[in-house]
Amino acid sequence: MFVAERFLSGLIKIHGKHAISTDGGTWYPQACRFLGLEHHIHSSFEESIIERTMQYIKDRTENFDDYFPCRLKNCKLKHVQNWLRLFVDYHNKEIKPVK
Repeated sequence: MFVAERFLSGLIKIHGKHAISTDGGTWYPQACRFLGLEHHIHSSFEESIIERTMQYIKDRTENFDDYFPCRLKNCKLKHVQNWLRLFVDYHNKEIKPVK
């Protein structure tokens, strides 16, 4: 519970207070109550969609790294993070053009 509370408080410092959605871990409700956050537990349908989305991202990231491997020793996949940021920025500009 203390680890969850510290993790959530770190997110609050960065993003502010928002409702929290979790997979039903028993430590989250108490951590949310302590921090004064609204807590929602995902349904099994929501969980399966989230898991599938994360697996899709992981598969595509691995494929990207196969084609554009980093040549640095002990690579922390920074090049993949930079590429994902670039892709998200480009995607968001295409969806919502700047006026």
